[in-house]
Amino acid sequence: MKVLAFAEQREGKFKKVAFEVTQAARTVADKLGAELVALVVGTSSSAIAPALGGYGATRVIAVDDARLQLYSTTAYSKVIAEIAQKEQASVLFLPASQMGKDIAARIAVKLDAGIAADCTALNVENGNIVATRPVFAGKAFLDVTISSPVKIFTLRPNVFTASASNGAPASVETAAVSLSDADFSVKSIAVKVAEGRPDLTEASIIVSGGRGMKAPEHFNLIEQLADTLGGAVGASRAVVDAGWRPHDEQVGQTGKTVSPSLYIACGISGAIQHLAGMSSSKCIVAINKDKDAPIFQVADYGIVGDVFDVLPKLTETCKAALGK
Repeated sequence: MKVLAFAEQREGKFKKVAFEVTQAARTVADKLGAELVALVVGTSSSAIAPALGGYGATRVIAVDDARLQLYSTTAYSKVIAEIAQKEQASVLFLPASQMGKDIAARIAVKLDAGIAADCTALNVENGNIVATRPVFAGKAFLDVTISSPVKIFTLRPNVFTASASNGAPASVETAAVSLSDADFSVKSIAVKVAEGRPDLTEASIIVSGGRGMKAPEHFNLIEQLADTLGGAVGASRAVVDAGWRPHDEQVGQTGKTVSPSLYIACGISGAIQHLAGMSSSKCIVAINKDKDAPIFQVADYGIVGDVFDVLPKLTETCKAALGK
């Protein structure tokens, strides 16, 4: 049996979730008595591939192609599926990132595989992988197994640990996949990277705002606290739909799913759509003047008060504590 772990990279740098997926795959492979193979796809992926050795990979396949510098859903899915077939991998692990969610279904069709999406835990019982994943918009969690010969699991970012060891760098081998122009029917033509704050899906701290902020100009209070804590800025769907914040900051079922160490919800009532995207956060702090707001049902700490009074005081307190 072989386990294949896809390590996501952008601009020649591994995403944090690449290490999480590799380490989780290592743990499962050991329990199954299976061989682990990691896969990196990109322009110069062979140069960064050895770093996966610190997270449990002993063998890494790198697919280097200048045309893969920018992500293409059609090309990437073909590469991953073809490598999986060549390696005869029966278990594939991918991140439940924007990229992973985009390509997992395409790969499943090519491999006739079943998928357990957005997994938050993995166990091995009697030789079978049991995955825990949210259902009903995060209201409950279900343990599932996959019955198809080839199985695909996508792992929620920031849930699985990634601790680098002092192990030897992984051995790297390059592989070629024949790609035609038809394989790039969907391709990126440019990438714009937000500067200054961490990526929302990888941030350990997120400060989010909702309709309780009342107007877009009041989001400077959110930004000040986020910058003080070194965190990212998030927003509810209502705020994004109103045009107050960009869509790439939206947290929720139709936005991004996040699992930071600390999630601060400011003026967010806690609609089920929003909870589906952040309920797996390790610590949730809610600030809302409505003591009956649903957000308090999932919060570890709740502050009943006006965000316009609480946020400035909280920011100043954090600055003092951090010596800023």
